[in-house]
Amino acid sequence: MTNGYTNNGRSVAEVMQEFRDDLKDFVTTRIQMLRSEIAEKVGAWKLGLPSMLIGLVLLATSFLLFTAGVVNAIALAFGGQPWGFAVSLFIVFAVYGLAGGLLLLYGWRTVKAGGIAPEKTIRVLKQDQVWLKTEARTQL
Repeated sequence: MTNGYTNNGRSVAEVMQEFRDDLKDFVTTRIQMLRSEIAEKVGAWKLGLPSMLIGLVLLATSFLLFTAGVVNAIALAFGGQPWGFAVSLFIVFAVYGLAGGLLLLYGWRTVKAGGIAPEKTIRVLKQDQVWLKTEARTQL
């Protein structure tokens, strides 16, 4: 190295400027990728949320009517005993509670395993990190 130039004829300042420009392009691209992925996820939620809420109300109403029918059927099985409705309500409560608890546990584990992180962006950044380390080793 003589007079601030390397063997390829470029100065250290030129190399640093090129590196800074490349780094700026790299960061800009990754930020755009992250924004795009987040916008895609938010867009899907905005589109599906109203339908999900209406569906939830209809399903809740259907569930309540179904429960009333099940309680009535179980109470009829007790042959008109005065305690028939109380026992049938308890039976339905126990079955629903057990099923609901198991489904809640399963759902929680599924969500926890999947997470909400932008997986594509993270994977690309990890690949970039490996690439940068490899490039840094080959350039030195």
